[in-house]
Amino acid sequence: MKYDAIVVGAGLAGLVAAGEIADAGKQVLLLDQEPEASIGGQAWWSFGGLFLVNSPEQRRLGIKDSRELAWQDWLGAAGFDRDEDEDYWGRQWAEAYVSFAAGEKREWLRGMGIRFFPVVGWAERGGYLAEGHGNSVPRFHIVWGTGPAIVAPFEKRIREHMASGRLIYKPRHRVDRLLSSGDAIIGVAGIVLEPSTAARGEASSRVAIGDFEYEANAVVVTSGGIGGNHELVRQSWPSRLGTPPARMLSGVPAHVDGRMLGITEEAGGQIVNRDRMWHYTEGIKNWNSVWDNHGIRILPGPSSIWLDARGQRFPAPNFPGFDTLGTLETIQKTGYDYSWFILTQKIIEKEFALSGSEQNPDLTGKSVRQVLSRALPGASGPVQAFMDKGEDFIVANHLAELVAGMNRLTGENLLDYASIERQLIARDREIDNKFTKDLQITALRGARSYIGDKLIRVAPPHKLLDPKNGPLIAVRLNIVSRKTLGGLQTDLSARVLNAAGDAIPGLYAAGEASGFGGGGMHGYRALEGTFLGGCLYSGRVAGRAIARELG
Repeated sequence: MKYDAIVVGAGLAGLVAAGEIADAGKQVLLLDQEPEASIGGQAWWSFGGLFLVNSPEQRRLGIKDSRELAWQDWLGAAGFDRDEDEDYWGRQWAEAYVSFAAGEKREWLRGMGIRFFPVVGWAERGGYLAEGHGNSVPRFHIVWGTGPAIVAPFEKRIREHMASGRLIYKPRHRVDRLLSSGDAIIGVAGIVLEPSTAARGEASSRVAIGDFEYEANAVVVTSGGIGGNHELVRQSWPSRLGTPPARMLSGVPAHVDGRMLGITEEAGGQIVNRDRMWHYTEGIKNWNSVWDNHGIRILPGPSSIWLDARGQRFPAPNFPGFDTLGTLETIQKTGYDYSWFILTQKIIEKEFALSGSEQNPDLTGKSVRQVLSRALPGASGPVQAFMDKGEDFIVANHLAELVAGMNRLTGENLLDYASIERQLIARDREIDNKFTKDLQITALRGARSYIGDKLIRVAPPHKLLDPKNGPLIAVRLNIVSRKTLGGLQTDLSARVLNAAGDAIPGLYAAGEASGFGGGGMHGYRALEGTFLGGCLYSGRVAGRAIARELG
């Protein structure tokens, strides 16, 4: 049987694209190498943050945003500098996406039943000048129900089309090559993997029990990036970010391995911006791992003191939550692949959140009562579990005891108690006045002028060494692999381009495999909330373009 379209990858972008094509009355085949338990891919595990511009949620909080301000911020973050080739399409995708985020994105999602938490988060604050990197205003809209609630309406649509016979979904089908005729892509071929009972995110068998070959008028690659393949991450690591980490945690399961990128490249697709990537610096080893080397990212407020492996405070603006890649570069150039937070009980109670749907059962479960309990004394349940069981946390009543525990944890004895004490005493002196030369304290006071941060995100400024604010807490922070910012270059219809810049007939790409659009719509840096949004938007563009092409 020949299908109208084949979608390779059942993550969020794949679900959106397949749904759009089937909505147009076309026959769709959806393939994925993982078991059905993993439908929705990485989106299911996400915190559910989406980048929206000038939303009702922003306006209710007194935030003045606009498409013009968002585009200014995007350009400051992206730093496009390859306009003649690798950034040519990425920049156009970026401009279209910002318009989408400032326009119909919210209502489109609301029409599918998606709702948002009323307090808008302020991610990637930047810390530079107005035209530099960072969000000028809070734009991180958390979906009520987190990642599973984003996946749900698109999975529902897929299953409705499955019931009608419009769409066929085949998990455990691994694509190994794209079929071609002349210069056109006409289908896919690969192997059928044995059935697996692996739960979502767990490693599944690679034992083959058969093979397959399917033809279609269009093939869409939505297979994700390379974050689970640390060897490939290191091969692509740019010198501007220092030496690749010898040790990394994995923010995605092992099946996020980049296989389809290589397969599509062999078929003629052009990959651009390989050196652009997005990894987090505030990673902790999951005490209850789902996949091997499972890392969880701390979503920090701005108050924790950030020290390098030798115990020296990082310079401005390397503060928690300000510039992910700027801090990654700073850390890697120290010669070590880890760093430290030092904070107090007061800070962890208000400022620590953990990324991931499973680490936020209150938001994921849509429990108003549990969300309100975050205002009660004590760390949240998931954070407390890491304090009690996580290997990267140290809790102590006195600084000397804390530093000794930090040295024991690494076994390297790099930290000098007197030096750390001096830095914390100096920092605490700056709390005595409401004005200060310490830019981190200026930043946290400024953050509290935003009502959302003051209510639930930023602790009142206080002295770290005052016992009444304790106990003291240290957290070893590891690098966590996550997103691929480059990818298959696509035009504004999501058609994959070859090395000559021409569209390959029958071949499309969306999601992380396409750099979220154009081979890298983020440029060098992201503003956060734009990865899920990029999957939604590029999947929609690809699906609608194919439906139009098929007529």
